[in-house]
Amino acid sequence: MAVMNVGNKLFVQDLEVASKRVFVRVDFNVPIKDGTVENDKRLRASLPTIEYLRAQRARIILASHLGRPRGKRVPEMSLVPVAKALGALLGCEVRFVSDCVGPVAEAAVQALEDGQILLLENVRYHAEETSNDDAFARELAALCDVYVNDAFGSAHRAHASTEGITKHVGQAACGYLMKKELDYLGRALSDPKRPFLAIIGGAKISGKIEVIESLLPQVDALLLGGGMTYTFLKAQGLEVGNSLVEDESMGYARGLLDKAQHKLVLPEDHLVSDRCDFAERTLGQTRVVHQDAIPKDWLAIDIGPVAIERFRERIAEAQTILWNGPMGAFEIEAAATGTMAVARALAETTERGATTIIGGGDSASAVKKAGVADRVSHVSTGGGASLEFLEGKTLPGVAALSDR
Repeated sequence: MAVMNVGNKLFVQDLEVASKRVFVRVDFNVPIKDGTVENDKRLRASLPTIEYLRAQRARIILASHLGRPRGKRVPEMSLVPVAKALGALLGCEVRFVSDCVGPVAEAAVQALEDGQILLLENVRYHAEETSNDDAFARELAALCDVYVNDAFGSAHRAHASTEGITKHVGQAACGYLMKKELDYLGRALSDPKRPFLAIIGGAKISGKIEVIESLLPQVDALLLGGGMTYTFLKAQGLEVGNSLVEDESMGYARGLLDKAQHKLVLPEDHLVSDRCDFAERTLGQTRVVHQDAIPKDWLAIDIGPVAIERFRERIAEAQTILWNGPMGAFEIEAAATGTMAVARALAETTERGATTIIGGGDSASAVKKAGVADRVSHVSTGGGASLEFLEGKTLPGVAALSDR
């Protein structure tokens, strides 16, 4: 598998930034409730780049999207609360301007002095952002002298503020967060300490086919959990009851079992229930059964205790571990045991010296829920971007950066 070469890209420290206007694409797509930022993890992740630029006396212009306003000004998706929250984290004023292009944005940038910070309004208030319109990208570029992309969570999208803008600036570099993300993922794929273990879960096999195909030749073992498990079990001729199955992926699952059975580790036992209400987050009766004893009208909702122990043993032996996707319906407390056990096992093996990488999305939510987010090596800020990187795809927002 070809691993995207990111080591030759310009880094923010390679730039001359004193008194320069530096356009920094950040990922401030954070949950906001009643005008307040509910989770500031992404803001904190951006601090190293912002603080470095402040120390270098740069004039900092921050740009981000929030939600999917689809080219309209949606008040609930304004970045005003983000400016306040970021200012509190930095201990300084973060100026805000009500647009990201045009006379009002140009005037706000013109008024910036060395070391000051300006946050532009949501770039997705303009439909031209997501269509990667060249004229819009040119307007963004006109605000700055140099460009820094620190938005790993948006690096897999070729949008005006992540890819188009780079065509109209002299230099485009990655920030600290982007570099950290790419270093961890790149090292895991190109030079992992062995044994190298991947844990892939989640509801559907179809969304993970490419990542499984890409990782299988690299890893020493691949543990499978979550809803996708039952397509594999059904492909082996086992009864899976009302468990989630993608019939259209059965042929793929069968072929994978034939080709790579020695590397694939499926759970041996399962927590099953006669009823599961995802909206209400409730279950009916539950019991643990072996993989060949799932009752006809019941559905599997988590891996069982034997599988948990087997997975824990594999995790304890590994030196590099990639995790993407939960082991069951972990949003429901009674079905979260397997996912929480995997999260805690990863924290324990990290403390023994292993490198553990959590691929964003639900897995990031799971380590947070288990209280171990700060006890693993790296939690990716970009679920979609990390998945595409692991699939061996080129990330447009990274490919567009200047070579050294």
